[in-house]
Amino acid sequence: MFKSVFLKYVTAFMLINILCMFILTIIITSLVTSYSTEVKTNTVSSAADFMSDFMYKKMDTYNMEDLRKYAGVYAPNLLPIINSMNINADDFIIMLADTSGNIFISGGGPGALKYTGEDGILPSGSERYRLPDGFMEELSEKSYVRAITDLDGIYDEEYIICAKPVYTKTGVLAGAIIAGSARNGMNTLLDSMVRSVVMSTLWLMLAVLVVVYFISERLIAPIRLMSRASKKFAKGQFDIRVPVRGNDEIAELSKAFNNMAASLANNEEMRRLFLANVSHDLRTPMTTISGFIDGILDGAIPPEKHEYYLEIIASEVRRLSRLVSSLLDITKIQAGERKFEMVSFDICEMCRQVLISSEQRIDSKNLDVEFMCDDDNMYAIGDTDAINQIVYNIMDNAIKFSRDGGKYSITVKYDGTKIVTSVYNEGVGISEDDLPYIFDRFYKSDKSRGLDKTGVGLGMYIARTIIEAHGENISCESEYGKWCRFTFTLPRGSAPKNQVPKMLTSGEHKEIKS
Repeated sequence: MFKSVFLKYVTAFMLINILCMFILTIIITSLVTSYSTEVKTNTVSSAADFMSDFMYKKMDTYNMEDLRKYAGVYAPNLLPIINSMNINADDFIIMLADTSGNIFISGGGPGALKYTGEDGILPSGSERYRLPDGFMEELSEKSYVRAITDLDGIYDEEYIICAKPVYTKTGVLAGAIIAGSARNGMNTLLDSMVRSVVMSTLWLMLAVLVVVYFISERLIAPIRLMSRASKKFAKGQFDIRVPVRGNDEIAELSKAFNNMAASLANNEEMRRLFLANVSHDLRTPMTTISGFIDGILDGAIPPEKHEYYLEIIASEVRRLSRLVSSLLDITKIQAGERKFEMVSFDICEMCRQVLISSEQRIDSKNLDVEFMCDDDNMYAIGDTDAINQIVYNIMDNAIKFSRDGGKYSITVKYDGTKIVTSVYNEGVGISEDDLPYIFDRFYKSDKSRGLDKTGVGLGMYIARTIIEAHGENISCESEYGKWCRFTFTLPRGSAPKNQVPKMLTSGEHKEIKS
C-alpha cells in the first residue's frame, strides 16, 4: 500500500499527531472539568454560607421559627440580594426551602423557578417545587450537603449545589439555603478549548507535511540516484557517481557507494586486462608448441635440432602449467577450499634455498646480493608450502625487475613476537599511481609486458591472500625508477623438537654477500 517513503513518513507523523491530539484533549477535558467543578463548588458554597449567615442574623432579630413566614415578610428585600449574586454567573441560582422541603423562594439566573405572585413566594404543596425525599433529614444531620443533581426533576439539567441549614437563635431548624450553578456551563469552555486544540493540530499537521516533504526528499534523492546508478551498473556502466552533500549518514552512504563504483570500475578494468593477459599467455605458448611440433613432424626441423626445440616446448608447457596452477589457486582461495597447515619452520633456511635456486639469474644480471638475518635459524609459524610460494614469488619479481649490477637484498629480523621478512631491489620500482593496486587481482604495473613476459597479475594477490589468512600483513614501498621493497610478517615460532639447528661452517657468517 505504502510504496513511497514519503507516504510512510507522512502517515506515521499524522498518526502520531492525531494520537497526541486525542491524548491532549482527554487531559484538557479532565483538567478543565475538574477545575471548573471545584471553582463552582467553592462559589456556591460561599453563596450558601453568606445567605445562611444573613438569614441567621435577621431571624435572631425577630426570633421567627417559620422561615416561610419570615421570607414572606422580607421577600421584597431578599430577592434583590439573591438576584444580585448572579451578576458574574448567568447560570447561578439561590433557593430557600422550609423544614418540609418546600421551595418558596428561587432567584438568580434563567434557571430560577418562576412565580408571578405579588408576594414573590412560590405556592406550597406543589411537587414541582419540592426537594427530594430525605434531603432535609440529611441536611439536619450535616452542616452542609454538596451534590451534582437535578433535584429529582426540578431542573432539566444537572446542577452543582450546596445546601446549608438555617437555624434560629434557639437552635431550631427553620429551613435551608440551596445555592447552585449549572454544570453544563463548562461545556462552552471545553468546546472552545477542544476547537483550539484541533485547529492547532491541523496547522501542525500542515507544517509537518511540508517539513517531512523536504526531509524525505533530501533523504530519498541520493537513494533514488543510487537506484538508477545500480541499474546502469547492471549494464556494465561504472562511470556513474552520486553527489555527496553534507556530513550525515546519507553523505557517508553516498561516499561508500561512489567507492564501490570506483572499485567495480577498477575490477572491470582488471578483468579486461586479465582476459587480455590470459588470452595472450595461452595463445603465445600454444602457438609456439604447435609450430615446433608441426615442424618436427613435417621434417622442417632437422633431427639434430629436435632436442633444442623440445626443450623450448617443455619450457612453454611449464609456463602453461604455472598459469593454470595460479588460476586454480585463485579459484580455491575464493571458494575457501585452500586449507593451511600451521607449523614452525626456519624462514631463514627457506630464503637461503630460494636464493640459491636463483643463482644463475642473479649472476646473469651481476646483482650485488646481500642476505642478512638476526640469527642463523629463525623459526616462524605458517604453512610451509604457502609461505615458500610467497617468498619465491617476491624474490623472483625482485630479480626480474632489478637493473643490471643493482643491489638485491633479503633481510629477516625479529620484531617482538613477529618475524619481518623484506626483499629489496634496485631497478624499475613501482609508480605512485600503481602502488595502491599492486596487491589487487589481475593487476600488472608492467602493462607493456616489456620486463614481465610470463606473469598474469595474480602472484601478489595470492601472496596478500595467504598472508592475511595467517592474520599477518604484507606491504610494498617503492620509489619509481630507483628501488622497491616488499615486506611481510609472520608469528614468531620455536625450533621443532628433535631438530638440530643448521650450523654455519667455517668461513660462513649470518650476513652473506655476493
